[in-house]
Amino acid sequence: MVEAGISAELLLADSDEVKAGSVVARIGGTAKQIAVAEEFAIGKLAKSSGIASAARRAVQLAGDEMKIVCGAWKKMPAEIKSIVREAVVCGGAAFRITDQPFLYLDKNFVRMLGGIAATLNAVASVRDKLKVIQLKGESASVAQEAVTAVTHGAEILMIDTGLLADFEAARRALEAIGLRQQVKLAFAKGVRLQDIPAMKRHGIDILDIGSEIVDAPLLDMKLDVCLVPPCN
Repeated sequence: MVEAGISAELLLADSDEVKAGSVVARIGGTAKQIAVAEEFAIGKLAKSSGIASAARRAVQLAGDEMKIVCGAWKKMPAEIKSIVREAVVCGGAAFRITDQPFLYLDKNFVRMLGGIAATLNAVASVRDKLKVIQLKGESASVAQEAVTAVTHGAEILMIDTGLLADFEAARRALEAIGLRQQVKLAFAKGVRLQDIPAMKRHGIDILDIGSEIVDAPLLDMKLDVCLVPPCN
């Protein structure tokens, strides 16, 4: 807005909670400048705030039991990727499955390289990055894939079927052979915010939420023109 010749006074900072009726910012300029500002400022603020609010709600519902991640920002149009990612962070969620350097071995790598074991063997020489692998039960049951993945060096398993039965089977299989504590278990696909409280009892370490966060509705915001001195 500065580039457009508009003065702006921000009354709230990133990550601050917005209560109904709150004034977020005051801007000043000519009538034309104010009209133009409404075209781009409201949409950016409202969409970002909606995403951040959904992310914060997810984090609050998860408590200390699960880490909330939203990797769906990567699928957004290039023009808004950074906005969505920053909004996720403002809401207290993470946009990466781990803060450490990692290799993400998704289903396409697994298919192209010939399976879970072959994929992990192909990156076995990489010592400075965590191995994260996506499991979808394509080569065997998810439980069998989980055991294969951990025994071949995977450190984070992304169980991406949306079926808690698959997650439970994988967790029990790893517990049965004493490997559960060697790996973090992530779960994704179709997760809704309302499902989070019940999911805490399943032992999920990382919960990846997509559309419920990135497709969150706009925060209801408006621009009201006031004469000088400013309205209260």
